[in-house]
Amino acid sequence: MTATPFREAYGVLQRHAETLRNQQEPNIDDLLNIVTESVGAYKVCKDRIDAVEKALEQALGNVGVESSAAAPSDASEYDSPEQHPNHPANLDSEDDLPF
Repeated sequence: MTATPFREAYGVLQRHAETLRNQQEPNIDDLLNIVTESVGAYKVCKDRIDAVEKALEQALGNVGVESSAAAPSDASEYDSPEQHPNHPANLDSEDDLPF
C-alpha cells in the first residue's frame, strides 16, 4: 500500500472545508464521512509537515539561528506587519504549501 501524497490529502481538506462552508443546511448523512476523511487527511498532512521540519532541522542545524541573529530584520521596512509580503493575507491560497 502506498502512502497518500501530501497534495492529495491537502486537497481532501480543502474540498471538505469548501463543502461545509457552502452548505445552506448541514447534511448530517454525509457528516460522518466528511469528518472521517478529514481526520485521515489531516494526519497525513501533519505527519508529512513534521517529517519535512525534522529533515530541515537536521540539514540546516543551527544555520537559521546564526543567520537570523546576524542578519538585520527587514520588518522595519514596513509600516505594519500586514504590509510584509509574507503576511498570510498577502499570500495566494495556492502558495500556502510549505514546499
